[in-house]
Order: sequence, then C-alpha cells, then structure tokens
Amino acid sequence: MKIIVDAMGGDHAPRVVIEGAVAAAKEYNIQISLVGDEEKIKLLLGRFGYKGNDIFVYQASEVIGMSEPAATSVRKKRNSSIVVGLNLVKEGLGDAFFSAGNTGAVVCAATLGLGLLPGIERPGIAIVIPTLRGISIIIDVGANIDAKPMHLLQYGIMADAYFRYILNRPNPKICLLNIGEEESKGTEVIKETRELFEKSNLNFIGNVEGKDLFSGKSDIIICDGFVGNVALKVTESVVETMQVFLKKHLLSNPLGKLGVLFLKPSLSRFKKELDYSEYGGVPLLGVNGVVIIGHGRSNAKAIKNAIRVAKEEVERKFNEKILEAIKVK
Repeated sequence: MKIIVDAMGGDHAPRVVIEGAVAAAKEYNIQISLVGDEEKIKLLLGRFGYKGNDIFVYQASEVIGMSEPAATSVRKKRNSSIVVGLNLVKEGLGDAFFSAGNTGAVVCAATLGLGLLPGIERPGIAIVIPTLRGISIIIDVGANIDAKPMHLLQYGIMADAYFRYILNRPNPKICLLNIGEEESKGTEVIKETRELFEKSNLNFIGNVEGKDLFSGKSDIIICDGFVGNVALKVTESVVETMQVFLKKHLLSNPLGKLGVLFLKPSLSRFKKELDYSEYGGVPLLGVNGVVIIGHGRSNAKAIKNAIRVAKEEVERKFNEKILEAIKVK
C-alpha cells in the first residue's frame, strides 16, 4: 500500500509533515510518497535520520497557500503539491492522498481530478467528535457551503456507511442540525431535507440544536459546510479557551497548584479526548478515491495519525460500501 502525502501542506510544513510521515512509515509498515520541494524533503528526511526504503519523493515546484482561492489556484498551479499528489492517485501510483494544506483546494482538485462516486453530487467532509455517549460524526464541515436537500441526504447516506463500516457501529441515529427540534423550524432547505430523510431507509430521528452537538443524542449530525465549519471553529476556540482558563485559575494560588498534582492524570485524559491530533485527519466523502484532510495546524503526531486513517480506509474498501449504500437508500 502506498499513501501519497502533500509534504508542503499545513502551517508547519514541510518539517512536521516529514516527521509524521517518517513515524508512520516505521509504525504502520506502509510506503509513503512525499510530494513537494524535493531538495527540502530529502534534507529533512536526513535530519530525521530516515534511511529506509519505504518513502519516495515526487517533485512539485508550486505550493497552494492556505489563503489562496481554491478553484483559481488549482487551475493555475498545475504543478502544486496538491494537484500533483492527487494525479498520482488518479494514475494508480498511490492508494490514498493526504494533505493538511488548503482545504478548498484539496476539495476542488480531488473533485476535478478523481471525480465523484456514481450517485453522489457533492463531496462532504466528515469529522469525528467526542460526546457524552462516545463519538459522533458531523458532515459537512467545509466542502460545500451551498448544499441542496439532495446533497444533505447523500451526506447522511455516506456518513451512515462510515459509521457502520469504519467505526463499526450499527444502525446509527441521524439528525439535522437546526435552530430548533420542531418540524416547523428552519429554512426551506432544511424542511425539504427533513422530508427526504423521513422517506429514506436511514435511522433518522429528527432535528437537533447546537446545544446537543456533544450530548451524544445523535450519532450523525447533518449540516451544510458553512454551518458545519462555523460550529467546528467555535468548538475549537471554546476548547482552547477553556484550557487557558483552567490553567490560569488552577495555578493562581498555592492550593490550586497542589490540586493540579492530583488532577494531572484526569486533566491529561481530558486533553487527549479533545485533541484533534489523536484523530489525525478527516475523510472527504464522495470522491472516487481515498482523500484525507488534515488540520492546518497539524503537528507530527496528527500527520502520523492521518496517514493511519488513510491506510484504514483503503483496507476497508470504504468507497465500495458507499456505492452499495447509495443503491439501497
């Protein structure tokens, strides 16, 4: 198995990407192709002491920046690490692609380069979140900000398959993210989407409000990419702020500092459960290939875990499960 990795994608690339890739190659017994500035990549491989035969390097002379417009950049920068990497997958030289770079560019390049699965009209980014009852999936969190009802239904079908075959959880409960639980609330798009879900074979249980994102009431939460991305960024901000507040108040006096010593194991478990690097990357569902997207701030640990996620999706032949689900639902 060979995973194609965008070595130039992310706020701390290429250093953390190379570090994470080296760790993944050693731990997961897979081959990795790093795409980007060949000279920089080989220099960093040497610095990290890599001497194996499982990491390959492909030259890409251009980089799509995090703030560049997606569609324009993909068209103009044909030799960017994102476009070159996805072309390698398209040509059969890799089994999956991972990038922590410009999300919009990855979505655009993957859609144009790999195409969409039959029966899918728009791709969606699915993210796994911790809840009071285990884990849930939110889809979409940024791929499609102008989703139509049929797109949202297709998100539900793909997320249902992901929950069943990747997370091994049967018959997941699905909800629509809305401003209220009542059927009468929400936009016309949400109301029409609800009708489609109610007519489907999915385990749809109605609407869910923002306050229930982490309650575990629903296994799968459906929304468009605009709403989902805002919810995701607000959540990240709250977690980071809460950690700062805890540290500030617990260390503000001697008694608090003493308490930290006793709470340290619990605080470590708490931090780990909310740490995005534990999950690594999230899948772009609906494209005709395995594409994993990482957080722009990914560290080496997140990169390594994202490559693991790509490996697991390839092994489980997840896209075949989506095609089966589309036929049934």
